[in-house]
Formats: sequence, structure tokens, C-alpha cells
Amino acid sequence: MSVQNDRTFPKITERGLDELRERIGLKIDNTLEPWCYEATRDNIRHYAHGIGDDNPLWCDPAYAAKTRYGSVVALPSFLFSTSRIVSGYVGGLPGVHAMWSGADWTWHKPVLRNDEIRTEAYLKDLVEHQTRFAGRAVQQIYHVDFYNQKGDKVSEADSWCFRTERDHAREQGTKYQEVRARTPRQYSPEEIQEAFKLYRNEEVRGATPRYWEDVVEGEALPVMFKGPMTVTGFIAYAQGWGGLYIRANKMAWKLIDAHPGVGITNRFGIPDVPERVHWEEEFALEVGAPGAYDYGPERTSWLTHHLTNWMGDDGFLRKASCKIRRHNPEGDMLFIKGHVKRKYVEGGKHLVEIEQEARNQDDELSVLGSGVVELPSRG
Repeated sequence: MSVQNDRTFPKITERGLDELRERIGLKIDNTLEPWCYEATRDNIRHYAHGIGDDNPLWCDPAYAAKTRYGSVVALPSFLFSTSRIVSGYVGGLPGVHAMWSGADWTWHKPVLRNDEIRTEAYLKDLVEHQTRFAGRAVQQIYHVDFYNQKGDKVSEADSWCFRTERDHAREQGTKYQEVRARTPRQYSPEEIQEAFKLYRNEEVRGATPRYWEDVVEGEALPVMFKGPMTVTGFIAYAQGWGGLYIRANKMAWKLIDAHPGVGITNRFGIPDVPERVHWEEEFALEVGAPGAYDYGPERTSWLTHHLTNWMGDDGFLRKASCKIRRHNPEGDMLFIKGHVKRKYVEGGKHLVEIEQEARNQDDELSVLGSGVVELPSRG
């Protein structure tokens, strides 16, 4: 695939960074409308199916009615759909690429069916880095608090994007030179069927309690498979999550008219959004990526899916962390592994800390994660 090289993109400037620093700690108003205001049955199900999660606790009201919740409950990562900020909408540095790269989550209460969610957010910090992907990069960290209709804080999160210069990433970035030079991967039917065995054997713990006393430090969680990556899969996630800039017709015009830096002309000369790196290979290559690739919040949601499958209906995910290490382009497979790091009691809660990592079919590290799960106790 050829890469268009006859245009340049805006750069990271000291003036732009100084203007951004003035926003640190200030409450953000007038952000983009969230995809979901409420945790309706359909919104929860659409998000769960968008990450390939068919847990009946999220998706089957008849099943969920028999659990301790008495109704469908939202999967932890559903909250990505209720805030554009936690999902990667960044202010400042217009025209400079933003890559969602990680988050630290804490959950305080479950989000139940038909709960209304409101959020408060602020820019927490800016950290400069030197990267193999794009040279100079700026880590832009936001904090978001999530409240239900009663005013209870149900969750909070720090999430971050790396702001990178598209021209440098395309022309001088070294991270994906080898990947871009490879012949596109073609799997045999036997390879595909071998991977699909992990789907066939995927265990959803469900109604069988996993008691804290039965957990052994060092034990491995079942391997979770995601993929093979396709644009169809990336779009399925966008259907549940909403994306950042996916708009049509007049709504697309209103967005670009209000934020001109969002409109980057395509091969027809039409202003289109930078989010198309997730389905348009040519543009993904132009910004230095190895091809059309998955969403960052999608990857975090896969890690929390791994944990909720393991903990069962009576567990509660308290914390989760995700640090993305590379893109997952079309054609990749992903294998998520985890093990119990420790078990402990704190504040009367019986907790298990789990470490995770995911690698692709070539054993390249894709993402690092961790979680803290509260489990029921026999005592």
C-alpha cells in the first residue's frame, strides 16, 4: 500500500504546550456528547458484544434476575461509552495525532440497568517522552469521575493519550519499519481453527462462586483469545462504544466546522476524521502505524473481560490497569494471559491481585495489564 507523502501535518510547539499546561486541574466543560447517557439493556449488550463478551450477566435479563443484582448489570468497561474524555478525546495541539495508550481504573459500585451516568473531568498532567514510534511525544493524562443518578461515585479513572507528530512517525519512526516491510500474513485453515479452539473452550465462571480461599498465588488464568483482527471487528467495537468522531452528513460537518483540525482530507479531497486510522489502511500508514488497527479502549476492555470471566457473578472488579505497548493491526491475533500475583484482605474485603500480558501471534508484546478482584469468602 502506497503512502501519501505530499502533505505535512501540524507539529508539537512550545506555545501549544504552554497553552495546554494552563488547563491542568481545570474542570472541563462543553465536551463532546457521550455515546451513552444511560446503562440501558441495549446499550450494555451492544458494548459487551462489541468486545466479544457474551456473559449472560450483562446480556440476558432472565439469567441476571437470578443473581445477587436481580437485573442486568453493566460490565466494568461499559463506562468508556459514557465519556469521550476517558475514551481519548483530547484538547489542545490541533492537528497533532492522538493515540489512546492506557488507563488506571477504580470501581466503587456496580452500574445497574437504567442507571444514568454523569461525569466530571480535568486535565491532570502532561509528560514529555522520546519514543521509537514518533520521536518526541507528549503523554496527555486526564482524570474522570463517574456518578450515578443518586450522586454516588461509581468509578474513577486516569487515562492518557500520546500526542505524536504524524510526519516524524511516518518518515523517521523506527518501531514498525520491520512490520511494514513484511508480506501480509496469510493463515492456513488449520491455524485459524487451532486459534478458534480457545473461543470454543472459553470459560465464563458465571453462577459458580470462586471463593477467595480457593485461589492459589501463582496460579494461571485461562488464556483468552481475541482476533484475528479485522476492520469488521474494529467497527463492531465502535458500534458499542460510539467512537470519538464518527459522524454522518450534517453532524460530520458540524463537528469539523467547530473543530477544523479534526478534518483531514481523504483521497477525494473530503475532510474526514483522524479516527479512520482504525478502518482505512492508507491513512493509518500515513500517520506511521503498521496498518488499520484496534482501539485502545477496546484493548483495555478485553483485559477486563479476561478478569470478569474468571471472577464469576459474585466477584467485583475493584481496579484495573492497562498500558499499551504496540498497535494490533489487521491480521493480528492476540493471546491474553494472567496469573495470581497475591491474595490479601484489606478493609474487610477479600482481594486478589492479578497480573496480565497479551502477545500477538509472533510473540510480540501488545499490552500489559493488572487487576484487583474482590471475591466472596467462605467465612
